[in-house]
Order: sequence, then C-alpha cells, then structure tokens
Amino acid sequence: MASTQTISYILGSTDPEQDRLMRQAVHLATSTEGLFRQGGIVRGQRVLDLGSGVGDVAILVARIVGHSGSVVGIERDPRSIARARARVAEAGLDNVHFVEADASSVEFTEPFDALVGRFVLQFVPDPTGVLRSLTRFVRPGGAVVFQEASWKSCPRIWDHLPLWSAARAVAHETFVRSGANTDIGIDLYRVFQEAGLLAPGIKIEIQVGTEPEHLRLMYDLLCRLRPEAERLQLPLEALGDFGTFWERLKAEAASDGICGWWWAPVGAWTRKA
Repeated sequence: MASTQTISYILGSTDPEQDRLMRQAVHLATSTEGLFRQGGIVRGQRVLDLGSGVGDVAILVARIVGHSGSVVGIERDPRSIARARARVAEAGLDNVHFVEADASSVEFTEPFDALVGRFVLQFVPDPTGVLRSLTRFVRPGGAVVFQEASWKSCPRIWDHLPLWSAARAVAHETFVRSGANTDIGIDLYRVFQEAGLLAPGIKIEIQVGTEPEHLRLMYDLLCRLRPEAERLQLPLEALGDFGTFWERLKAEAASDGICGWWWAPVGAWTRKA
C-alpha cells in the first residue's frame, strides 16, 4: 500500500498559518462548492475528505450533504484536528468527524459515496498511490473530486508588475525547493487514470481582483514562506524592505487596475468504475 508520508510542510500548523488557511478558504468557497456539486457531491452522501487541515472542506461538504449525510476527515496533524473539531462544534454540525491518521494506514468498514480533497496532493510524494489506496473505500460509481493548484496555468499577463512578479518567483521557488508539486492540478488528468480511475473532467479557474482581501492572500502566503526562503538563501532583494512590502504591493496593483493570484485552482472530477 502506498505511503502518504508528506514532504516537510513548510507552511507549518501555527496559529497564523491556520488563520491564513481559513481566510483563503473564504475566497475559494464558491469555486470549491461549485466543483464538488459538478463532480457529484449531493445531499445524503457519506464523504471522505483527505487532508482536512482546520476543517474548511469538511464543513463545506457537510452543508452540501446535509443532516442525512456525513463527512469523515483524515488529517495527520493533531493541532489542526483540534482546531477543526472546535470549528465544527461552533458551527453546530453533528455530521462531521475527524480521524487522526495517515491515509496509508487508515481503515474503514463502511463504504463512502465520494472522496474529496483540496490542496493536499501537491504535498504527497505518491499521489497516485494515495488515490489508489483511498478509492478502495469508495463504492462503485462513487465520486472522486479534487481541487489542486497549477502555477504554470496562471496567465502571466501581470509579469510587467515588478514587485508582484518578484514575489511570485520567490514563492514558487520556495515551494519547488521544498519538494511540492506546484503543477499537480494539471497532473491530475494523468494521476487519476494511473490510480485506476476513469479520465477526469478538468476545470481551470483564474482568480483576479485588487480588493485588499484578495491581495492579502498572496501577501499572507509570502509571509508564511519567507523564513524558508531565507533558509534556502533565495534572492529576496527584489522584494525590498519587507516592512513596507504590503503597502507597495497594494499600490502596484492599484496602478494597474487588476491583479491575479500566483496560481490557478484546478478541479478534477470522475467516478469510480
């Protein structure tokens, strides 16, 4: 059975990182929900969520499947599970449960109607093995739906913005040096089939905007990546004084009228034969 030991997750599980994930989830909620519904997640289903983190995807799915359905989330980090359980309790959801385990060793006695995940396979050395292992627990005809990132698929029409481009280059190189697959989103077409699944539908979305909340997501990500970038001795001179970076980033975006994310969310969905 494939091991799902993740690479060293450079973003960590600190409170600031968990807060960043929750802010990011707000911006992705509409996109992710639309993908899951298109992929076949409906009311009454029993759904398995891989890499639940602080619970955003599990909570979203719980509201789709309703009280007649249920969600089981797999997560390895105990701090994240504690935060997720607290959030589920605060939301008054009684149909979400989390299992602290590695996906290579977890076992279930009842089948699931669907397997989902968001931004988790990019940190797994063997995504094909992970899918092959977990789809054992999905009933025939069940849905498999994942949303992952692709940096190459994001248009480069903002390359003329020097600060934005420099920050993007640092963030991307930091992920690559850490071992993450920054284009797993596009690779899902191949990975699904190698895992024994039917060829998936693929959808690429572009996130754009200049409102502070939108820009803040990129700034937050760079803040979390900065210690690792410094450890790797990546060239950061183009970013200038980090104390004024946020204000300069906003000013540059405002001067152009619009900016996009550094990566594009890619959705993949299929059915188990």
